[in-house]
Amino acid sequence: MNNMPKQILIVDDSESIREVLAFSITNAGYEVLVACDGLDALKYFDGRTIDLLLTDYHMPNLNGLELILRVRQLEAYRFMPILVLTTESQLKIMKEAREGGATGWLTKPFNTEKLLQTLRKVIR
Repeated sequence: MNNMPKQILIVDDSESIREVLAFSITNAGYEVLVACDGLDALKYFDGRTIDLLLTDYHMPNLNGLELILRVRQLEAYRFMPILVLTTESQLKIMKEAREGGATGWLTKPFNTEKLLQTLRKVIR
């Protein structure tokens, strides 16, 4: 039985959102990695195990969609669950993210319970 905590990478350009997410997710027993945009997040995709990518959509340098497309090209992370955080219930963005390889999304502001339920659902 593997009892290693699951690693979750949080990518958001808002420090307050990163902190709230990291706090809730760490409290739920997960390990958390944090990046401030897509470019910053890429440094973590170095072969280590990442069990879930939770990324914002609108970010400088490399946005959520660009990050997803980049990550999906990496063999090791092809099947890693990816959730997109978005403030919009904009179908267009969700459709783009889904086509780019996202597993699902969460709308901001998020409710912690719902966030954790969704994480548990998609993490293998």
